[in-house]
Amino acid sequence: MSILNLSNFLEVYLVIAALLFGIGIFGMLYQRTMIGMLISSELILAAASLNFMAFSRFLASDPTTGQIFTLFIMGIAAAEAAIALSIIIAVYRNYKSIDTEDVASLQG
Repeated sequence: MSILNLSNFLEVYLVIAALLFGIGIFGMLYQRTMIGMLISSELILAAASLNFMAFSRFLASDPTTGQIFTLFIMGIAAAEAAIALSIIIAVYRNYKSIDTEDVASLQG
């Protein structure tokens, strides 16, 4: 089995998506800054998109379904990144830090 032939197996895509998801969860749990958490959440959304694309390519009768779901996920990821960055900028202006422990006084 050569490297070029690996793209014809669903399991390869699922393993890559699981690795992305695992790295994203690890980053969400162990990052201390909000930017690191934002990047980790983007990795989780990329893993979900890869799963949708892989399943639509190998198992669906209509492959456009997975592509449409992936486009929705990309739109949600872009909106989430824009909103999160604006919140991070506002927090930095008030606290002069983006460390999550420094903004613990925001807890309601």
